[in-house]
Amino acid sequence: MGVQAGRGGPKERRRGKAGSLVRAGVAVCAAMALVAGCKGGSDDKAGASSSSKTPTPSAYGRAVSPLDNPDGTKPGLAPVTSEEDQAAARKLISRVAVKGRGPKTGYDRDKFGYAWMDSADGVPWARNGCDTRNDLLKRDGEDIEYRDGSDCVVVSMTLHDPYTNKTIHWTKSQATAVQIDHVMPLSYDWQMGAAHWTKDKREQIANDPLNLIPVDGSANSAKGDSGPASWLPPNKEIRCAYSVRFAQVSLKYDLPVTEADKEMMLHQCGG
Repeated sequence: MGVQAGRGGPKERRRGKAGSLVRAGVAVCAAMALVAGCKGGSDDKAGASSSSKTPTPSAYGRAVSPLDNPDGTKPGLAPVTSEEDQAAARKLISRVAVKGRGPKTGYDRDKFGYAWMDSADGVPWARNGCDTRNDLLKRDGEDIEYRDGSDCVVVSMTLHDPYTNKTIHWTKSQATAVQIDHVMPLSYDWQMGAAHWTKDKREQIANDPLNLIPVDGSANSAKGDSGPASWLPPNKEIRCAYSVRFAQVSLKYDLPVTEADKEMMLHQCGG
């Protein structure tokens, strides 16, 4: 902000007064630097460069850390970055059981119910008159528009994809540009124990918002049915949060992970 010169008087008086104010401002800035720092100078450039590497809340839209979202009803997947939160993440992941991955024999997507059913009991939003996919688009999307006459069917939205850190302007005419990822893939679930579950329980994990995130379609296709040791989101900032969410699903459904997957999950959170 500029300094306003006093009215009237010679130019020298104005310059002298302005100089005094500038010198006073420098003195105040120097004193305040001990507490909060002042703008300007080469140190600011270093600070700006450093802070630009840290994701800001706006970069992930309304996303919430998985540590603050244990049932998956809050939007998105925000990074887990602080040392305290990463320690909490490792503590949670350490509780996950391990075992070898079983055979895929007998697996079929239909064994987990049709996609995206609204009648899977035991999960948030069940039987609310809106299918699971649209529930999730509403949870994570912004600037949402619905089909005429509907408060359920999303036809356009903006999605801040945590897996790629891209902002996707999505319309229903390009439906596959955004896909719903099962964080703990259904085939993986089958091989780790879900083959022996009732169909009701399989329908539950397939439609549980804790296990579901709308993401970039190509990233979801690249993942397939991989565990964390074989695939992680391209966006490195989100990998600890992704590992936490994988662990939350594992613990809720008492499904183990492979030893390699657990090691990778711990590693992503500083372990």
